[in-house]
Amino acid sequence: MSIKVQQIDACRWRIPREGAMRTDGLIFASAKMMQDLRREQALEQVCNVATLPGIVGPSMAMPDIHWGYGFPIGGVAAFDADDGVVSPGGVGYDINCGVRLLRSNLEAAAIRPHLHKLADELFRNVPSGVGSHRRDFKLSLSEEQKVIVKGAAWAVKQGFGEASDLDRIEGQGVLAGADPEMVSARAMDRGRAQLGTLGSGNHFLEIQQVEEVYDESAADVLGLYPGQVTVSIHTGSRGFGYQVCDDYLKIMLKAARKYGITLPDRQLCCAPLQSDEARSYLAAMACAANFAFANRQMITAWVRETFEQVLNKGPSALRLGVIYDVCHNIAKWEKHQVKGKERRLCVHRKGATRAFPPGHDEIPEAYRQIGQPVLIPGDMGRYSYVLTGTVGAYEETFGSTCHGAGRVMSRQAAKKAARGHDLIGELAAQGVLVRAAGRATVAEEMPNAYKDVADVVAVVHRAGIGHMVARLKPMAVIKG
Repeated sequence: MSIKVQQIDACRWRIPREGAMRTDGLIFASAKMMQDLRREQALEQVCNVATLPGIVGPSMAMPDIHWGYGFPIGGVAAFDADDGVVSPGGVGYDINCGVRLLRSNLEAAAIRPHLHKLADELFRNVPSGVGSHRRDFKLSLSEEQKVIVKGAAWAVKQGFGEASDLDRIEGQGVLAGADPEMVSARAMDRGRAQLGTLGSGNHFLEIQQVEEVYDESAADVLGLYPGQVTVSIHTGSRGFGYQVCDDYLKIMLKAARKYGITLPDRQLCCAPLQSDEARSYLAAMACAANFAFANRQMITAWVRETFEQVLNKGPSALRLGVIYDVCHNIAKWEKHQVKGKERRLCVHRKGATRAFPPGHDEIPEAYRQIGQPVLIPGDMGRYSYVLTGTVGAYEETFGSTCHGAGRVMSRQAAKKAARGHDLIGELAAQGVLVRAAGRATVAEEMPNAYKDVADVVAVVHRAGIGHMVARLKPMAVIKG
């Protein structure tokens, strides 16, 4: 498929509406990124999304765009409440995969003598891989049903963290509308063994240091300063969310035929938002989102416990507090101004995150003056970034921005490129300790498998859909 791309400015590219497209495509990218994208299928996916019924505004892609299931990863699309659709491919398999950032009272120089032990104990205490190895936690079916309705609040009630944590989570760590009746027994079975686990693939737990601050006033509000230790947690709804997606893809394929929706790609299967199928999917998706919020809350508690034990310091000395927790695979009901009129929209963000502006009432009160914290992890050999949301993002992208660096190599290609390299040794030489279940995971996630996140964030900042606050450098990385 030959795709026409028109440059708007240094950061924006337009795909003009043609054929079955109901709207334009809008890509945020540098010239170099676009040169690479022209050789990939992700642009075609942007066009395909633009054909879906009830889409409002352009079919968008953030600068971390790469090929995904149905929607491109880095894709954003909003759909009208009355005429639009919901598509599981616009959310993805790992529902509410997200990032949580913790701050501390620790200096990087002070923990370096303890870094090996911290990495070892985090790898031991925080379960990774397929299931949980912790003998002190077992989840019954009845409790799992509570988890998927109450989200992070369930975990806090069980002693995993503090009530104040909930104030610093998107939506207070719960997505309304969850209905366990809409979830299959298979999803419940898979979830029961995986709550409180990191998982594998691109999921990680990372000890970092604040290397550079770009906006001192915003950093001060967030409690960040140069040389400080932070911890990032990147994981989602695990096998529970995967199964929810898999179950509803089958349902949505039938629904698309039932409602006469023409699909350029069966992976874009969907149902009208006013249909029973859509309501059932959104209720099941909310369950998976709540599972993920609870999952990151439990891991947070074990991170705190590990730091306390290894460093022999109490909670008040460490002050491992939540800065923010954002989801980046989700469909959410939101109100936005479109051509001067307020409209209720279902905003799909797949590999994209909210970037709400200063003053928005869904931002924690403590951050309302600076805008919503935006967390953009990179790869394990370079950087991650903290940004804040902007008015520009709210007006142009339905309050959305990128979620990470974005892959440039498939997992198979990365493993091939890693042959002959001692990646763990090379990273150690750069001052980054890695603990992983196997070398295959490290190879799949090698730094060169990703775009340089600095380039991605630069586009976001220049385009005004995010505001740079601080850069974080990895010190130790835990992977499944």
